[in-house]
Amino acid sequence: MTLPTVLRGITWGHTRGFLPMVATAQRYAELHPDVRIVWELRSLQDFADQSVEMLSQRYDLLVVDHPSSGEAATRGLFVPLDEHLSADFLADQATNSVGASHISYAMGGHQWTLATDAATPVSAARLDVLARHGCGVPHTWDELMDLARGGLVALAGLKIDSLMQWYALCINEGQEPFLHGDRIVEQEVGARALLALKALTDACGPACLTRNPIATYELLTSTDRFGYSPFAYGYSNYARASYVAQPLKFGGLVSRNGKTLTSTLGGAGLAISARCQALPQAVDYARFVASAETQRGLYTAQGGQPGHRQAWLDAENNRITDNFFVDTLTTLDDAYLRPRYAGYIEFQERAPEVISQFLHGNRTVAETLAELNRLDGHYRAGRIDERHRLVSGATP
Repeated sequence: MTLPTVLRGITWGHTRGFLPMVATAQRYAELHPDVRIVWELRSLQDFADQSVEMLSQRYDLLVVDHPSSGEAATRGLFVPLDEHLSADFLADQATNSVGASHISYAMGGHQWTLATDAATPVSAARLDVLARHGCGVPHTWDELMDLARGGLVALAGLKIDSLMQWYALCINEGQEPFLHGDRIVEQEVGARALLALKALTDACGPACLTRNPIATYELLTSTDRFGYSPFAYGYSNYARASYVAQPLKFGGLVSRNGKTLTSTLGGAGLAISARCQALPQAVDYARFVASAETQRGLYTAQGGQPGHRQAWLDAENNRITDNFFVDTLTTLDDAYLRPRYAGYIEFQERAPEVISQFLHGNRTVAETLAELNRLDGHYRAGRIDERHRLVSGATP
């Protein structure tokens, strides 16, 4: 009897990250009895900032964040999927990208990852709690600050989330980060963004600095204490009545300085390690997971947050999530794409602590910006940055 081919995968430890991978692995094995796929977990924090080099040595399949593309491309860690998937399939992926999700995994003329999951910070409301306090959903920054001072805002202010929020506020102040030579942004822009973020975190209280999006959504859905989250990476699970007792109503972001805030793109993609010994089976499974049919159906039904646009527009997927997908799609399409230079993940590991020290009152604005700029310069030195080519619309 021939033993099945076994592929090992690593994803992150939440229903959204784990169950759709297990479900697709099970279904793929039913269709291909000679293949078995085993998925393991890592924490959300590790997903955000852990180097993929070590993981690519231990696993065949990796669910990763798009800033890993630079490290993967520079060090040859992933299989270039464009060499193994048809041009028609990849064209469909590009056409049906949610925001810049698909292209975020393309560098050096290759597609390193398939965008199987899409996310960005969006708003979430407990409409019943807001109504009980005579409040509505805020539409402006000033209304958000009033709601926060009233104790009704649950902010996801953990270190990494605060960094993403600082990026968003810099854009709102008029400058996209990392396009300004030896500074992430100009001093005045960075300072105003930092002070705005500190004003919000101060109004929300110190506990907000300990919460990531998952903890924030669990708090909102399990207690009646808070009524609103202004920007946390969206999880459609918390809009589903089958998942939580008090589903949230998700939507776009508030306006500030007369402009709607721009969020910082997240999401996840499925990559194949260059060390994978069963490449045909791994590629075929990746194609299966990223296909429109799987994304619209099994993947989303099992708690996933798909990366294929047809799944976001699907009537049934919106029915079971109270229109989570259509109500947040514009925010996804407008989201800011982080840098992908080879050292960016290392920058992203260390920069959140700098922001956190400022928000706790242990660094000045000037010290904070100086250290952020120093870290960026250190990890960018000698690296190839493909950010500008992507922004200009050229093919990476």
